[in-house]
Amino acid sequence: MQKTIVTMEVGGKEISIETGRMAKQADGSVLVSSGNNAVMVTAVSSTRASTLDFFPLTVEYQEKFYATGKIPGGFFKREGRPTSEATLTARLIDRPIRPLFPEGYRFETQIIGMAVSSDGQFPLETLASIGASAALHISDIPFKGPTAGVLVGRVGGEFIANPTPEQLEESDMSITVAGTRNGLMMVEGEAKFISEADALAALKFAHASMTPVFDGIEELRSKVGREKREFVAPEIDADFAQKAEDFLTDKVKAALSIQTKQDRYAALDQAKADAKEALLADVADEDLAIREKELGQVFGDTKYKAARTMILKDKVRIDGRDMSTVRPITSEVEILPRAHGSGLFTRGETQVLGSVTLGTADDEQTIDSLNGTYKKSFLLHYNFPPFCVGETGRVGGQSRREIGHGFLAERALKAVIPPNSEFPYTVRVVSEVLESNGSSSMGTVCAGTLALLDAGVPIKGNVAGIAMGLIKEGDDVAVLSDILGDEDHLGDMDFKVAGTNEGITSLQMDIKIDSITFDVMETALSQAKEGRGFILDEMEKVIKAPRGQISEYAPRIETIKIKPDKVREVIGAGGKVIKGIIEETGVKINIEDDGTINIASTDPVKSRQAIDMIQAIVEEPEVGKIYVGRVAKIMDFGAFVEVLPSTTGLLHISEIAHERVREVGDFLKEGDEVKVKVLDVDRAGRIKLSRKALLEQ
Repeated sequence: MQKTIVTMEVGGKEISIETGRMAKQADGSVLVSSGNNAVMVTAVSSTRASTLDFFPLTVEYQEKFYATGKIPGGFFKREGRPTSEATLTARLIDRPIRPLFPEGYRFETQIIGMAVSSDGQFPLETLASIGASAALHISDIPFKGPTAGVLVGRVGGEFIANPTPEQLEESDMSITVAGTRNGLMMVEGEAKFISEADALAALKFAHASMTPVFDGIEELRSKVGREKREFVAPEIDADFAQKAEDFLTDKVKAALSIQTKQDRYAALDQAKADAKEALLADVADEDLAIREKELGQVFGDTKYKAARTMILKDKVRIDGRDMSTVRPITSEVEILPRAHGSGLFTRGETQVLGSVTLGTADDEQTIDSLNGTYKKSFLLHYNFPPFCVGETGRVGGQSRREIGHGFLAERALKAVIPPNSEFPYTVRVVSEVLESNGSSSMGTVCAGTLALLDAGVPIKGNVAGIAMGLIKEGDDVAVLSDILGDEDHLGDMDFKVAGTNEGITSLQMDIKIDSITFDVMETALSQAKEGRGFILDEMEKVIKAPRGQISEYAPRIETIKIKPDKVREVIGAGGKVIKGIIEETGVKINIEDDGTINIASTDPVKSRQAIDMIQAIVEEPEVGKIYVGRVAKIMDFGAFVEVLPSTTGLLHISEIAHERVREVGDFLKEGDEVKVKVLDVDRAGRIKLSRKALLEQ
C-alpha cells in the first residue's frame, strides 16, 4: 500500500490526511496533520460477532508527551492513565461516530487516537475527530460516514474555524461541533452569555466549514478505500416476534402511563416476566437462551414504539406533561452546616446536592498537560453513585460519564465565577447526584448555583440548565423540554443548554439519528430559553443574590498591595522572613510578583497580626513622622538609626541636641532606643533624622 495524502483548507489552515505508511495492519489508519500538529488514528473491528446485546465500541485517546518534547513527570517517567482532558477528547471522538454504525452491529470495534506532534497552535481534538472518521471511512468496517469536526470561536464579531489559543482567549465562545453532510451530530462548548441566535449562527458556520473535510475524506476513500464488509443484522423469527409484540403492546402502554419512575419500571418488569411465562414455557432448553434474547429485543422495540407513539400521536409524554412543561422544582440552601455553602435542587425525580468549599492559592489544581503546566482555581466534581437510580454497583474512581458531565457543568458555571483579582479564593463545587431521572448534569448546574450563592461567592449571574429531547418519525417532530431518562433513552436527541437570563454559558448535544436540521435546533434553543427562565425563577424564590459574607468556617482572605521591589524583603533570604510570619501567626500567605499579597486565616486577629508584620517590613519613612529607632552605628559625624526593619537614617551630630555636641558617644551608644523625627527623604532614598526637634529648648 503506497502512501497517499489528501489536503484541504479549513478556516485558512491546511489539513492533510495521510494513509498507507504507518499502522498498515489496522483495518484503517491515518495521520491527520496541520502545521506541526499531528494525530494518528487507527480503527479495528473484529470479524467475529460478540455475544453482547449492545455495540462494543471503545474509543481511546492518548497524549504522547514526546509530541511536545517533554518527558512525563512522576516516578515512572512514562504516560499513565488518561488525563481528564484526554478522556474528554475520547468522548468527543466517540459521540458523533457511534450512531453511524449499522443497527444490530455487535462486532467489537476500537478506535485509538494518539497525539504524536503538537505546537499548541491547532486544536488536536479536531484532528482526532477527523482522523476517526477517515480511518473508518477508508476501512472495510461498515460505517455511514464520513463525519467531520471543527472548533468554532468568535473574535470581534467574526467566526473563526479552529482558532489558536491566543484567539480563544479573546473569543466569546469555544464550541466543538461534529456532523455529516446532512446536518449536526454533536455539539460541545462554552460561551460568555451569547444569545440563542448567536449559538445557531455558530453552528451553521461550523457545518459550512466542514464541507472541505467531507470532500477530502471522500477523495481519500476513492483512492485507497476498501470494499465494506457485508453485514446483515440478525433477524428474529417473525412468528415469535409478532406473538411477543401482540402480547406486550397493551401491557407496555399501560406501564408507560404510570408517572412514577420506580412504579413504571416495576410494571415494565412485570410485563416482561409475564411474557416470558406465557411465551417461553414450552420452548426447548437448547433454544431457550436464544428465545430469551429475542424476547428482550422485542420488548425493547415495543417500548420504543409505544413511547414515541404516545408523544407524536397522542401528544402526551410518559409522565403526562405536554412538550414544553418543566417538572416541579424545589430548591433549598444551608443544607450542610460545616460546608462553606450548600444547595439541594430537586426537579421531578432528579435530585442533586451541591456543596462549595473555599480554599486558598495552595488549593489550586496543577494540571500537567501536553502543552505545559497550568493551574485551575475553579473546580467542579460530579459524582453519580449507583443508589441514585435504585441500583447497586461499583463505587470509587471516576467513570468517563462522570468526567464528561462534570466538565459540562463546570463550563456552565465558570463563566460567572469572579476573577481571582476580585475574589482570591480557590472554589471547589461538588455535585452528589442523589436521584436521577433525566439530566443530572443540568441539575448539577442548578445545585451548584444555589451552593455558590449560599457560600457568598459574588457570581456574575445565576445559572440554570435544561435538557431538551427530540422524537422524530418522518415529518412528525416533537421537541421536548426537561426530558426524563426514558425520553433520553428512547428519543433521538439529548440537547443540554445552560446559562443565565443574559445568555448561554454552555451547551452539549448528542443525537442518535443521521442528523438534525437547523430548524429543529432553532426550536430547541428557543424552547430551552423559556424553560431555563422558568427554572431560574423557581430557584430565585429561595435565594437570588450571594450572601453578604462567607461562612465562618471558610478562610478569610485579606489582600494587600506592596511595591514589587519590596517583595524580596517580605520573603527574605531563602524564604526565612515569610516562613517566620507564617510560623508565628498560623496564616497562609501567597505573594505575587506584582506585589499582591493574600493572607488567609479563619482567625481575623491572626490575619491582622500577619498584615501588621508585613506592613512593618515594607513601610517607608514619612517626612514629619516620629519613630522610636535603634542606634545601629556610631560615627564621628553622627549616628545611623534603624527607624524601620532594614531601614536606617542619618542622625547628624548637629541634630542630636540643642547644645553643641563634641562627641556622639556622650549622648548615644549602639543599641540605644532613641525617638527621632524624619526631616527629609531625598531622591536616592537617604533619610535625614532629628532628635533635637523633639526636645524642649
